[in-house]
Amino acid sequence: MSFMELLQAVIPTALFYSAPLIFTALGGVFSERSGVVNIGLEGLMVMGAFVGIVFNLTFSDVFGSWTPWISILAAMIVGAIFAIIHAVASITFYADQVVSGVAINFLALGIGIFLTKQWYDKGQTDMVSQPFYTTDIPILADIPLLGPIFFQGIYTTSYVAILFAFVAWYVLYKTPFGLRLRAVGEHPMAADTNGINVYKMRYIAVIISGAMGGLGGAVFALTIALNFSHATIVGQGFMALAAVIFGKWHPLGAMGAALFFGFAQSLSVIGGGIPLLADVPQVFLLIAPYVLTILALAGFIGRAEAPKANGVPYIKGNR
Repeated sequence: MSFMELLQAVIPTALFYSAPLIFTALGGVFSERSGVVNIGLEGLMVMGAFVGIVFNLTFSDVFGSWTPWISILAAMIVGAIFAIIHAVASITFYADQVVSGVAINFLALGIGIFLTKQWYDKGQTDMVSQPFYTTDIPILADIPLLGPIFFQGIYTTSYVAILFAFVAWYVLYKTPFGLRLRAVGEHPMAADTNGINVYKMRYIAVIISGAMGGLGGAVFALTIALNFSHATIVGQGFMALAAVIFGKWHPLGAMGAALFFGFAQSLSVIGGGIPLLADVPQVFLLIAPYVLTILALAGFIGRAEAPKANGVPYIKGNR
């Protein structure tokens, strides 16, 4: 296998696995930048995957080739609504944000499995008939050397995810909304003194995280899993949370971390075709993403400073 062939095999696959992580990690960045820890990213992905698959199966005959796009939009809406549970518990009732997030994870999985059993009379849904398909990007796919590596046989969602990361960076660092949101996460009392509604900003941030988590779960389900079961989203949300921390709570940093974790996941798929990894037992390649996640956090967690008010409920009037 030549070097160019190796790149052509690795890069599209890494982008393919990174997209759901990027979407979900961006949601985590918004939530935690506002001061609300969101351990529930896994549950939001589960809910997004469930809604995306069920909507796709139900309306594939109605919307045709547009079905996967409308499915992820439906997953975003349901994910945003589902995240309100976490927002109410942690912002309005000052509940422990970690406990609330864990509850979201269990609740989402329970609802998904229960409804799947009720509607399909088995432990998993049928396979979708209208998933996302790989495509060649016009004009760019014809560029010598770069075209076959980056723009041939790729999922459009991969580049949409990267675009979203730059949009999130612009919103957080170049707009008044982003300044207010970051202020709420750093010093909510000072923000409140300056007329910023802390509760409103945190609600918006958590709802955005729900929408992005739902989007990430739906993209994962409609590009990788193609159906829904209890094992559709296994650890992807926690990996996205790790990307938030590894990326130092910055949208572009989170995207870079998600790309790294996506690359680690791609090794388990294409590792057998890479000469250096051909003799490595498959089980090692399968656990590689999780091991690399732990190593990455162990190496960088000490240097990454979270927003100062992250995880601290804001009670108006308290110092």
